[in-house]
Amino acid sequence: MPTIRDVAQHAGVAPSTVSYVFNGSRPISEETRRRVQEAVDALGYHPRASARTLRSSRTHVIALALPRPAGRRNAVDGPFAIAVSDAAVRLGYDLLLTTSQDKAEGLRRVALSGLADAAVLMAVDMEDARIDVVRELAFPAALIGRPADEDALPWTDLDWEEAAALAVRELAAAGHREMVYLAPTEEEVAGRRSYALRGIAGAARGARGTGATVTVAHAVDDPAEVARRLRGLLVERADGGARERPTALIVQHPSAHHHILTSMTDAGLRTPEDLTVVVIGAVPGDLSGRRLPRVELPVETLAGEVTRLAVTAATALRENTAGDAEAGPRLLADTVGHLLIAPALLPGDTPLTAPRA
Repeated sequence: MPTIRDVAQHAGVAPSTVSYVFNGSRPISEETRRRVQEAVDALGYHPRASARTLRSSRTHVIALALPRPAGRRNAVDGPFAIAVSDAAVRLGYDLLLTTSQDKAEGLRRVALSGLADAAVLMAVDMEDARIDVVRELAFPAALIGRPADEDALPWTDLDWEEAAALAVRELAAAGHREMVYLAPTEEEVAGRRSYALRGIAGAARGARGTGATVTVAHAVDDPAEVARRLRGLLVERADGGARERPTALIVQHPSAHHHILTSMTDAGLRTPEDLTVVVIGAVPGDLSGRRLPRVELPVETLAGEVTRLAVTAATALRENTAGDAEAGPRLLADTVGHLLIAPALLPGDTPLTAPRA
């Protein structure tokens, strides 16, 4: 069966443009509309019959789409899965977990299976391919993550950009002039993961006007490799010693701070004597992170709101699209909701003040 991406490729436009032609949520030129319709006719694209069938039944199940490589652990996956499950139960729903790494096709399988009324999507990319699937099938969904097109679907997120900027500004005010921003992995940045790109952008924004220099590095899961990189960034002089040694490390990677202190010890560094460490995205209740200054990830609030948004979309779609094959995409476009949570920098056992030379 042809997909919305097939139609877009045939018409020479973006998948989102095809969605806008169908749901009428954005102005589209007559020439573009004509090309899309010609592609639809040529390919025999008819997604609405399956969407109507899905909306005709109710499962009282919410799917949580949490893409993850087999065997790899992430500190935030478990707390979010539990929090979304609890939120779903409070609303009278069960939770179905899907971990397919093929994000778009994994969601398509769940939507077409009829096993769930709606989905909550994690690991959100800036231009997330699952948004096209949701529009194509008129399948209710909400995101834990802020996409580039903020009006595409309902979403909730921590303001990662402001969190990074806040950390840099506060460290600069405490006397730090050279900092390292330990961002998420190179793989996540290359994949345009939303929280990774927004954090890096925030670190650059925070440095402007403060007189501070922020060097961006990328986290890895191997503690020995983290120690090696820290030694290169914080101890050795890649430029022959002309640059001052960084006195602050901002850690955004959700799992790296669990072994960052051990890695620092292996690199011959102490905190706070040699290096001030600030964590962005610490999980509330994580004792290993509470000793450090941190911006906590509001897991319960994000999970509760995103689940409510997904259920609200499912209810609206079921109750308002009977007999109207094209109403689903229009309704989804009209029921977008957002929750962007402002960060707060919480104190730890160690001060922000820059170590003395």
